[in-house]
Amino acid sequence: MIADNKLNNLLDIDQLSKNDILYIFEFAEKLSSILNGPVKKVPVLRGKTVINYFSEPSTRTRVSFENAGKILSADVINVSSSGSSDEKGESFINTVQTLESIGADILIIRHSDSGAPYFVSRNIQIPVINAGDGSHAHPTQTLIDLYTIYKSIGEIEGLNLTILGDNIHSRVSRSAVLGFSTMGAKVTFCSPTTMNANYLSGSDVSNYPAIMYTSNLKDALSESDLIMTLRTQFERKASLVFPNINEYTRMFKLTNESLKYAPDKAKILHPGPMNLGVEIDGYVSESDRSLINQQVMNSVAIRMALLIILIGDHTLDSI
Repeated sequence: MIADNKLNNLLDIDQLSKNDILYIFEFAEKLSSILNGPVKKVPVLRGKTVINYFSEPSTRTRVSFENAGKILSADVINVSSSGSSDEKGESFINTVQTLESIGADILIIRHSDSGAPYFVSRNIQIPVINAGDGSHAHPTQTLIDLYTIYKSIGEIEGLNLTILGDNIHSRVSRSAVLGFSTMGAKVTFCSPTTMNANYLSGSDVSNYPAIMYTSNLKDALSESDLIMTLRTQFERKASLVFPNINEYTRMFKLTNESLKYAPDKAKILHPGPMNLGVEIDGYVSESDRSLINQQVMNSVAIRMALLIILIGDHTLDSI
């Protein structure tokens, strides 16, 4: 358990047990009081250096990590592959080793290649947080989503989550199925058959509740407590796996009309950024059933908690 043995890296959500996740939630809950206070600054990580190394475009994740580090009084440095030594021919691993050598205490990495954070963690001594690697994993987003549900609804076990959209290209989806299953939720994937990926092939599926796959939106929504819509990832050639965007939107966009298939209590999630009018309508994303703004607000507290757990000297009782 994290409380007993310090976490060395966060590479994917399956490193964490249910108790680990709840411990992170406790940390985040305490830190939320700082975010809601008059002075959003505490010296918990004073003297520590946090480096965000992002080789893919990002606004939400990078700014969220940056803000988390600064609120904790860490020095935060943002590095992108554009304009870095990568463009001069330096190897990727030499770049991250250089960042470690100049004094980084933790490296937060987003990379277009699946598995890159794992490779980095084997070649440097400081902790690594995976902020999204290719179509593989996005563990901090899953923690944010779980925490948002935990605060809004309470117990996650037994809830039915429908993940709607581009599953095959989505790192969010891949981590979500592991994280929500660990917390005891049931997961249904709904998308065109060419976009439904069996993430647990090769895994010990006995560790997870039943996971369903369907291309029927009505069936998927009918028993949903939670509906997570996913962005269609055109940059990963998503358009090659369905006939055209209009056909996809007609069949799978979340609208007020399609929400009639879902129970009235069903809540809506989206990891962002949203393609409004493609996977979700704007009035749905801003409705009373939407938790999308809460996801954004909760992101800083979760990432603050992870930074303290990985490189801080404070315990839950001392915050």
